[in-house]
Amino acid sequence: MIRTTPTAVLWLAATLLAITAGCGGNDDNGNHHAGGDWSPPVGTTWQWQLLGPIDDSFDVDVYDIDLFDVEVATIAGLQADGRTVICYFSAGSWENWREDADEFPAQVKGETLEGWPDERWLDIRNHAVRNVMEKRLDLAAAKGCDAVEPDNVDGYTNANGFGLTNADQLDYNRWLAAQSHARGLSVGLKNDLDQVAELVDNFDWALNEQCRAYDECDMLSPFLQAGKAVFNAEYVENWSDAAALRDEICGTHPQLSTIIKQWDLTARRLACN
Repeated sequence: MIRTTPTAVLWLAATLLAITAGCGGNDDNGNHHAGGDWSPPVGTTWQWQLLGPIDDSFDVDVYDIDLFDVEVATIAGLQADGRTVICYFSAGSWENWREDADEFPAQVKGETLEGWPDERWLDIRNHAVRNVMEKRLDLAAAKGCDAVEPDNVDGYTNANGFGLTNADQLDYNRWLAAQSHARGLSVGLKNDLDQVAELVDNFDWALNEQCRAYDECDMLSPFLQAGKAVFNAEYVENWSDAAALRDEICGTHPQLSTIIKQWDLTARRLACN
């Protein structure tokens, strides 16, 4: 007998729907779905929403949404409207609210992420961590995601509790990219600016937070030079400051696909284009 869990039930249901809809190419209704070779060009427009019911009214090329929290029907609906769907998950931290949180053994959970008390850095060298990440990538493929956004892939630059090295991170990030591509998923490099030059050939696009705020936007130039989109998000505490920030960064870094967001990552956004 196979013992089912909520994750297993979702995976099985998603698999059936994904088979029906198709992964990559066109489905039976002629709707296009991007495959693992999707590498969006510079200037691709996007929306990033990780909290609340998905607002599908924005006229953009790409939606970046949460892998666990969004239903298969929502993903399929966005694709039917011609949008490419990126699915977000954390690849470098343990989040205590996720349905697979119990699959991480105690020894792989390190220091708490600064500013995020419900998350702890993971020992990315451990096979138990990689096994869970393979299941998450399987889920992304089964739900019909076109691409994935693995978060927290720069643990080696933080107080992680394991003494992770530059080499450890490069190995893990390249492994994530290869595992994503093996499942027909496009994959983006999230932040990890110090390794951009070494990883640009492994990843299909980049996503960065606050490069303008930290004066780091030029570090993303290898992706732009390779013709690959760089999705950038800049945050404001007060929405009344959003328009001024948008005008400033859009004028100084026009090649970035920049949107202005608030920290809770609801639907609200302002964009250069």
